[in-house]
Amino acid sequence: MVNKNRMNRVAAAMAAAALVSVAVPAATAQAATAPRIDLKVLVVDDGGSSVEAITAELRDTGVPYTRVQLGGSGRPVIDAGFLSDTVDGRPRAKYQGVVLPNENPFGEGSAEMAALAAYETTYGIRQVDAYTWAHPGVGLEYTDNGGFSGQLDGTQAAVTAAGKAGPFGYLGGQVAFEDNSALVPESFGFMGKPRTGYTSYLDAPVGSGRASLVGEYAHDGRSELVVTFGYNQYQQQFRLLARGIVDWLTQGVHLGQSRNYFAVHVDDVFAPDARWNKELNCTPGDYACAGGEGKESTIRMTAADAQYAAQWQTSKSFKLDMLFNAGAGEEWKTENGGTDALTAQLVADRAKYRWMNHTYTHPFLGCVQNTTTTPWTCVKNAQGAVQYMSRADISAQIRDNNNWAAAKGITTDRTELVTGEHSGLKTNPQQPQDNPNLAGALADNGVKWAGSDNSREPVQRAVGAALTVPRHPMNVYYNTGTNAEMADEYNWIYTSRAHGGSGICEDNPATSTCLPAPVEANTGYLDQIVPQEARTALRHVLANDPRPHYVHQSNLAEDRTLYPVLNQVLDTYRSLYAPSAPIVNQTMKEAGVELGRRAAWDKALAEGKVTAYRIGTAVTVKAPSGVVAPVTAPNGTKKQLLLGTADFGTAYAGTRSTWTGPELLQSAVTLKLPS
Repeated sequence: MVNKNRMNRVAAAMAAAALVSVAVPAATAQAATAPRIDLKVLVVDDGGSSVEAITAELRDTGVPYTRVQLGGSGRPVIDAGFLSDTVDGRPRAKYQGVVLPNENPFGEGSAEMAALAAYETTYGIRQVDAYTWAHPGVGLEYTDNGGFSGQLDGTQAAVTAAGKAGPFGYLGGQVAFEDNSALVPESFGFMGKPRTGYTSYLDAPVGSGRASLVGEYAHDGRSELVVTFGYNQYQQQFRLLARGIVDWLTQGVHLGQSRNYFAVHVDDVFAPDARWNKELNCTPGDYACAGGEGKESTIRMTAADAQYAAQWQTSKSFKLDMLFNAGAGEEWKTENGGTDALTAQLVADRAKYRWMNHTYTHPFLGCVQNTTTTPWTCVKNAQGAVQYMSRADISAQIRDNNNWAAAKGITTDRTELVTGEHSGLKTNPQQPQDNPNLAGALADNGVKWAGSDNSREPVQRAVGAALTVPRHPMNVYYNTGTNAEMADEYNWIYTSRAHGGSGICEDNPATSTCLPAPVEANTGYLDQIVPQEARTALRHVLANDPRPHYVHQSNLAEDRTLYPVLNQVLDTYRSLYAPSAPIVNQTMKEAGVELGRRAAWDKALAEGKVTAYRIGTAVTVKAPSGVVAPVTAPNGTKKQLLLGTADFGTAYAGTRSTWTGPELLQSAVTLKLPS
């Protein structure tokens, strides 16, 4: 939630100007040698949420920046020497863009602001005012002249024609401000009428007219992107605009790249999942379900559910990843008359899905579990050593599942694996280290990418020669097949004891918030839980996060609880974005590669081992050997080859970008920007 800032606090504007490949330096620089402009952003930070949001966008997309804390003791003075110098006889601008908390955070008559203004004018550098109020100093009328100031929750803003032609052309047009709770103010800001020199990029209705929320103010040889509402890095209105803010600031040429990713793994395919018991408030069959013996029930897709899944994929132009346990399916078949219409249907439709190994029978691949205690513990031998599943047994689980799939004509990538419950990987507190036999078994089967639980391990790490790929768990429970079961379990977890819940939320206030009242048993799932879960998933999609999401086959059965969530995510996304910015539906391997490249890039930036700059229409990028660089540039950009040039990158959201490295016999990446 954004706190209401003081009315007189000067903060900034997210105006977005038409992207140009390279700014032409102002008159004082034109007459001299073309300057070198380093591909790095200067961030002046006042500790507010708006500057932090833009900083997070830079960080998460791989754009290098230097942050100066306004209130920090011993901070550098922003003067001409801090901003520019000379390298090899050529003037150098050390920063390609400047982010300020507002149009002048240093105070009236400040020498630092004067130095920044001179720097921006001399080198054609742009400035973002992260959050300010509507007034003539930023090119807007005061709010009492056809404007507005106050709460913006639920405001239906829209990208203007200039915004669509410029930095926000990747959006569909509408930018709705979040209004997630009638009880909590979520957004505050100002809307003002443009004055001379101001071009509005985002506006909203005010009375019988419209007023600006984001725009570009061109004055005195400078350009400021003016944002007149407060926000944080998680709010949808900012996430929609974040890409355009960075592209405007950097004039479409910068290190880093961004995509909107969404992949959904369906675990336990072919296997049945245990069912929640509303009377016991636990899951019979689970060792921790007291009184559940003899009350076990399971949820499993039918052939009709499989047919629906295939039809849904086609209707939504979206492919699910089927993570399968063939042995568990064979066991079910044996126990149910020797026929299995579900497996027959899925195998017949095998080419319509992506398939991934989830082990043959879904056993726990970590330590040997003692389930007579709550919570369970690891069994130890007489010498006190933890007993683990053997390398041979783990390897057989991987191999047998692959072989079954091959015999059915199902294509898998054998380098990918997700173990049942992410077992074998460390599970705190009971098993604080990986099963020491796991890495060898992965190597035996050529596994390079092992799925992990993002809620437990959000950072990619090595498991022997393999790397983990963290997956986001979706709050659509594995042990529920109906909307009513979902609502019941949700209430048990998220309501207080006084409301009939478990009180888990009361006992863990730092990690969980109690519902003010239980959701309604029959309608609560669709009316309350689905919108909340869709918002959470969409937030990941809009945050340049390649981590896949995971659910279970039970969510495609009975009431098919998953589809309302996915429909809302996909439909909302496609209403918000233009076709130039489609959802990227990656494989787990592709997500793993992306995460690995980011880690290497972030390390190189942190160690100061990246050099990148532009001189006129030429861009040079140097990184350590073996490290590829993420680069974004305008359409028409060419990459220099040993002989000739080639089109640079791939198109996305109106620009071109990719991970790139030097060509044969080259020591740096060289790009030629369009004139």
